[in-house]
Amino acid sequence: MKLLKDQVVWITGASSGIGEALAREMSAKGAKLILSSRRIAELERVKNSCDHPEHIHILPLDLTDSAGLEAKVATSIALFGHIDMMVHNGGVSQRAIVAETDIAVHREVMELNYFSYIILTKALLPHFIERRSGYFVVTSSVMGKIGTPMRAAYAASKHALHGYFDSLRAEVYQYGIKVTILTPGYIHTPIAVISGDGSFLSNKSEQINGGLSADKAAGQIIKAIQNETYEPFIGKFIGEERLALFVKRFLPGLFTRLIPRFGMPK
Repeated sequence: MKLLKDQVVWITGASSGIGEALAREMSAKGAKLILSSRRIAELERVKNSCDHPEHIHILPLDLTDSAGLEAKVATSIALFGHIDMMVHNGGVSQRAIVAETDIAVHREVMELNYFSYIILTKALLPHFIERRSGYFVVTSSVMGKIGTPMRAAYAASKHALHGYFDSLRAEVYQYGIKVTILTPGYIHTPIAVISGDGSFLSNKSEQINGGLSADKAAGQIIKAIQNETYEPFIGKFIGEERLALFVKRFLPGLFTRLIPRFGMPK
C-alpha cells in the first residue's frame, strides 16, 4: 500500500468532510473510487470535483439500514471486479450529559458508528481473505481512547471500534490484510451532532469550528495509509486533544482529576 495508484478504494461518508477530502486526495493519486453516503447529489458533486471522475462510481448507502448493508458489499465488488481498501468513515457525533441521554440515542449512535462498520467488514472479509490482500481504514476518534463530559454515547461507540478492529487485525494478519484505526482530534467538518433526546444540534462546538481542516486531515490520513500505521493521531501538532492522549496514557490519575474541569465542549 505504498502507492494508491490503481487501487480500488470504497469510502463511506464520502459526501462531505473527511470523506470528501479523502476522495479528492486519493483520486489525485490515481486511485479508483467507490463513493457512498445517503446524499446522491452531494456524491455527484464530490465525484465531479475529483481529478479523475471517470474512475469513480457512486454507490448510495444508508448506514442505518442494517438489513441492506450486506447486499451493498456484493454490489460494490462488482463495480470494479474487486476492492483493495475499505475506508469506514460515516458516522454521527453526540453531545449531552449521561443523565439526559435517552437509551434510544445510545442505540442509534452505536448502530451507526459501530454496527454498520462491523456488518460491512464481515461481509467484505471473505473477499479480502480469498485475495489474501486488503486494507480496512477505520475512522475512530480521540474519543475512542479517552472519555470526556457530554460524549458518553459517542465515546462508547468509538471505544468499541478499537476493541473490534484490534482483534480483527490479529486474526487476519496471516492473510496479508491490514488494519489502520484513525484517531482524529478536532477536525473542522459538518458532522451531524445528536442531542440527548435524539434531535440534532445546529451549532458545532468551538473546538470543532477551530479544528484542523478536512483537507489537511486527509493529507495526514494518506500518509498514515502509505506507512501502514496502526493507530495514527490525526489533527493539529499542538492541540489539547493530543495532550489529552499523552496525559491519559502516562498520567491517568492526573487526567481523571483534570478532565471534569477542562473536558466540557465549548
